[in-house]
Order: sequence, then C-alpha cells, then structure tokens
Amino acid sequence: MTDLTLTPDLLLQGYAAGIFPMAESRDDPEVFWVDPKMRGVLPLDGFHMSRSLARAMRRSPWTLRLNSDFTGVVDGCADRADTWINTEIYDLYAALHDNGHAHSIEIWDGPALVGGVYGVSLGAAFFGESMFSRATNASKMALAAAVDHLGRAGFTLFDTQFITPHLSSLGAVEIKRSRYHQQLEQAVRSYGRFDALPAATLQDVVQRMTHTS
Repeated sequence: MTDLTLTPDLLLQGYAAGIFPMAESRDDPEVFWVDPKMRGVLPLDGFHMSRSLARAMRRSPWTLRLNSDFTGVVDGCADRADTWINTEIYDLYAALHDNGHAHSIEIWDGPALVGGVYGVSLGAAFFGESMFSRATNASKMALAAAVDHLGRAGFTLFDTQFITPHLSSLGAVEIKRSRYHQQLEQAVRSYGRFDALPAATLQDVVQRMTHTS
C-alpha cells in the first residue's frame, strides 16, 4: 500500500493488524506495508545472556536511559549505507513518540549516545523497529535492558519483525504468522506501561537476568 497518506493513528492501526511500514531506501519517498509469513519475536523470558556480555555489563560505567533522546536513537539507526528509514517514517515515529507510543532505550557513555533500541508500544505489545551501536556491546546491552524493562512494565510481546543471526544469538525466534496474530491479539487487549518504571542500571539488569535464566 503506497497511495494512502500515513498518519500516526493509521500506523497504530497497522501494528494492531499485524503489519508494519518500510521504505525501500532513505531517498525513496514511498512507504509500503509488510506482513511477513514468519515473524521474529523475542520472548521476554528468553534473552540469551552470554557470560562475556554479563561480565561487560557488570563492569560497564555506561548509563541506561529511557526516552531521553528518541530522535538521536532513530538517527543512529538510520546512519548506515542501507536503511529503510526515510523522511516520512522518521517524522511519523517522532510524532508517535510525542504521543507516547514510541520509545527508546539508550546506552550513554558520559555525554555520548553509544547505542540504543527504539520501537512502538500498543497495549502490552512492543514492536521493536531498529537498534544501533557505536561501541562494542552497546546494542546488546540496550536490547537486554529493553527485555528487562518491558517484562517488568507489564508487556507480553516483543516483536522484532524479522530474524537475523545477531537477534537469534540473543534469543529471538521465528513463529508463523497465525501464531503471531494470536499473541498480538492478546497483547493489544492487555496493558503495558513503558513509563511506569524508571531506567534501571546495567548492573541491575544483568543481576535479574542471570538470577532467572
């Protein structure tokens, strides 16, 4: 679908129906809906915390923040040779953030944003859109923090859209479209509050995950 003017409300309707928007490239003005036959999800009790990542998080001086620089995270995700984030998508997600439906989980090294994840929330579903890293392990730490935060804030579904080897190594799995829609229907009828909890520390995140894994 490319001939319909997209709005933040229409985006949320799309997510609730199990589809999400993409552009072919940064410079392509058109946006289309995607409905994969196989869907990537990251079970909120299934993050794979390796020993090396746990050790790095325990020792890290970095700070975890939520929603302090949403557009900076989107900029980081789009700062690559090939990206599906065009100007329209960038503006729409900024509007969703202003409306309380798009969020960022950020890793800071002092004053520098070194990694993060952003996505859309609807009910108890979180639709992860993209992540980036400017320092070793920064995106892994952001994803671990996202899983921890979502689970404690009442979310039940973490949609990663597609599966990559990187996501698979961290616990993401593929499920059939029909199963995804069942999980989605339950999640959007439930209630998650992204802003119900403050940001944790990386040390708290790894402590909870290693004690329950």
